[in-house]
Amino acid sequence: MAFNTRTKTHKRHHLSLLSQRVSDIAPSGIRKFFDLLASMDGVISLGIGEPDYPTPYHIRESAIASIEKGYTMYTSNLGMPELRHELSGYLNQKYNLKYNPDNQILITVGVSEAMDLAARALLNPGDEVLIPDPCYVSYSPCVVLAGGCPVMIPTSQENNFEVSAEAVESLITNKTKAIILGYPANPTGTVMPREKLLEIARLACHYGLIIISDEIYSQLVYQCEHTCIATLPGMVERTVFLGGFSKAYAMTGWRIGYAVAPENIIAAMTKIHQYTIMSAPTMSQVAAIEALKHGDSSAGEMVADYDKRRLIMVKGLNDIGLSCFKPKGAFYAFPSIKSTGMTSEEFAQRLLVEEKVAVVPGNAFGSCGEGYVRCCYATSLKELYQALERMENFVRHPGISSK
Repeated sequence: MAFNTRTKTHKRHHLSLLSQRVSDIAPSGIRKFFDLLASMDGVISLGIGEPDYPTPYHIRESAIASIEKGYTMYTSNLGMPELRHELSGYLNQKYNLKYNPDNQILITVGVSEAMDLAARALLNPGDEVLIPDPCYVSYSPCVVLAGGCPVMIPTSQENNFEVSAEAVESLITNKTKAIILGYPANPTGTVMPREKLLEIARLACHYGLIIISDEIYSQLVYQCEHTCIATLPGMVERTVFLGGFSKAYAMTGWRIGYAVAPENIIAAMTKIHQYTIMSAPTMSQVAAIEALKHGDSSAGEMVADYDKRRLIMVKGLNDIGLSCFKPKGAFYAFPSIKSTGMTSEEFAQRLLVEEKVAVVPGNAFGSCGEGYVRCCYATSLKELYQALERMENFVRHPGISSK
């Protein structure tokens, strides 16, 4: 009898083995729709945030050559020295930032790993992190998984989803440790003006805060300039600058990114990285070297093409009654669907089922994204026009209200 009692207790114990912190995090709102998308034929996807171009051939060829030569071993935890030196030179040339490739640059498995490492390296339990709303879906979960507390900074279409220094300062407490910024922004396409970033930088210096800056879309800007926040006065020593190759060089599946920061922060991030990842894939690092050395021409051509699609997408959405401000970066439009009377999830699900167009509901990116959907225009012009036609049919259906 005693044995049976212990067995039952043991089983009850196993029911609570999952981490409460993990259990409390909702699954990605993006992936839920792509599970449904995978089971349907004839769908035009404006949902997946990746280039529709293949990786340029010379970049692929460099990785193939590295495999053929047997370059398949682990690299340094920090990443290949040649790649770190190329990155150091690239950042110096582009932004006049001087980072030591030996101890201030870490090569990661995409920017997603870099964000996770930064949160875990910086945060103690209960530390607060300010995050714009809406924002990329991983920011808040990364903070939670590191034991921190995300505090959302509301933004709106009326101010082009830009973060104001006033809104930031109103949320700072004695528990605030960092601010996460992601510009050019996913999902809105917002590019923060330099003067607004200067105001936030002054707050960071005044209150002793760290900025974690996700700049994966830094090369995808249109008729404006991207400001790297680490270049602003007093910010190089308090910025964790995250970048990568996925978007500009059409290298999403290669999973290669980087973090640059003060030496003590990179050392802490590397400590976590070496125990969990070891090193980024060797052949992907070789491809990244080739992208830095010879990839600017291909990247520029893709950006020029995205710009054309951007204008077509925004005009098309506004013409059919879905109010959309003109994004200045990345490759997303973020139209309001409030005129339809539907929630973001209802709109996205019905559009997918009824017209076979996939978009992402705006509330997947935060509560301020409710009433919007994300449309990725990194797709062919033919499909873009077809998607707009189908969306017009959907929006102007007799059953859809127009407020």
